[in-house]
Amino acid sequence: MWRPGLMLLLLGSACREATAEGDPEDFLPIELSLGKFKTVLLNRTVLAEAVLRNIASNVTVVIFQIHAHQKNVIISFDKKLSVNNSGTGVDQGLVSLLRPQQSVCTWYFRAVDADQVLSSAVALSYIERDPIPGGCNLEFDLEIDPNIYLEYNLAETHIKFAPANLGYPRGTTPPTCDSGTGWDTRWRLYYDVYQYFLPENDLSEAAFVSHVRKMSEVQDIEANGIRMMTLTSEDKTDLYFSSLPGQGVIYNVVVRDPLWNTSAAYVPVHTYACNLNVVVDNCSSLRRLSTKIYFTILAILSLFVCFFGHRFWKTDLFFMGFIFMAFFFFIMITRTANLHYDVNLGLTALAGVVGGLLLVAYWWRFGVVFLCMLVVGLVLGFLVAATIFFTPMGDYKVFQDDAVFWVTFCCLALMVPVVFVGCPRVLNILACGIVGSYTVVLATACYLYTSLSYIGIDLLRRILNDDFKRAYSSVPFQSNDFVLLAVWAMLAIGGITVQLRRERCEAPFPPHPYRLWRRERERRVTNILDPSHHVPPLRERILSKLSQIKDLFHKEQVAGERTPLLM
Repeated sequence: MWRPGLMLLLLGSACREATAEGDPEDFLPIELSLGKFKTVLLNRTVLAEAVLRNIASNVTVVIFQIHAHQKNVIISFDKKLSVNNSGTGVDQGLVSLLRPQQSVCTWYFRAVDADQVLSSAVALSYIERDPIPGGCNLEFDLEIDPNIYLEYNLAETHIKFAPANLGYPRGTTPPTCDSGTGWDTRWRLYYDVYQYFLPENDLSEAAFVSHVRKMSEVQDIEANGIRMMTLTSEDKTDLYFSSLPGQGVIYNVVVRDPLWNTSAAYVPVHTYACNLNVVVDNCSSLRRLSTKIYFTILAILSLFVCFFGHRFWKTDLFFMGFIFMAFFFFIMITRTANLHYDVNLGLTALAGVVGGLLLVAYWWRFGVVFLCMLVVGLVLGFLVAATIFFTPMGDYKVFQDDAVFWVTFCCLALMVPVVFVGCPRVLNILACGIVGSYTVVLATACYLYTSLSYIGIDLLRRILNDDFKRAYSSVPFQSNDFVLLAVWAMLAIGGITVQLRRERCEAPFPPHPYRLWRRERERRVTNILDPSHHVPPLRERILSKLSQIKDLFHKEQVAGERTPLLM
């Protein structure tokens, strides 16, 4: 419940009438205008004082916010900082509730750790019918908290915010937050969650400053952002999204009052899902050398398979067996062992080689096309199912249930080999073209950011991270992605067309290798006119070679006088 005494105390400390600016050596004076961003170079030893003057009488709330690229900034209502009147972070804001006749507000801010921090500050105003972001905060330190709090790891980005309250005139008691759930309370409010992607491969400060301005005011957010979902006041105000390391993302929330048809925006928050400040393993060095080597070699093989896979049948089987075994082995070793990434990747490559050789050996010995095509069809089916869930269909709430997701996924994956069970050659050529071309695109992601790599990455996250099911998977689709999507399509169509035209007059599959070897062996044994019939057995040939090598180390005897025997 709101207490009038506490609120008056907060108002008294939050916004005050204009006073003397103080000693110029201690304060950096900054004049603000409503809705206009101000670029400020902050210092940790100098306190900046932002002043907003000439506030209109119909304005009841002013939200002051400041944004920095990577260094933390602290903002406060007062010169003396305390937990209840300040906030620290790269994206921070404060709500100032205006008193009657008040026309000036003042805030203080400075850098926390760095000597030079380039920041962007702005003050936004709202009238009495606009909802107040964070007005019913019961979780965070500020009495009214308009901030969005963000945490991330390699798989998920978690955001949470405080519920809003209804707007009210200056000098009146604010509406209570939890006295009821009727239409005249804050429970009628709706929350639209927006997402905005910064340009790909651009981690610069200039790009961030120019784009964060597009996600601060309600009109700009609705025009530029992507609305991810709409929450009611009964829903939890903490959400999960898939992390995109190295890709800048801005989140914001617009709270709407359907009765008065008004709205207000929270303070936007941004993340790159990686650390820009560290020297090692920062956002610029996410792509490891081991990953580049692994996928570059795999891309060379996959490009060959894309155009010549069916002709070179054993190479095709090795490639598909490699992918099949490496995929499941990586899942198993990641879930059961806590090894370094490079070790995991090396063991995965070794397991893939073994899997490829086993599939080739199976074909050589038994020659059963059906089982080989089952492996090939499952590889293509997994890629098709992962691509379908990569689309907005994967964000349907019903698929947050593991049972529904995996049953649907398995049905989609199995549908591919089942549909093509009567034409295995077509299935193999399709798998060569589609899987081979996608592997080339996947290898490109080691050198150039592309969202297409998350077709496979999100599937691995869903398998390896039990909590990833609650995350909304949304990725940017920008110029790089359109180019690589066209490359994927052209390689796949080109590879499939070339192989279908070349193989249309050939046998569907090569003959059984083991039968050919047996037949040839029996022919050599029974046909004495065949020159190969007189070739010594393999064991004798090996022993003969070894004896020749042994003779090289024998010391030659000294030559002396030799007389032939007389008859």
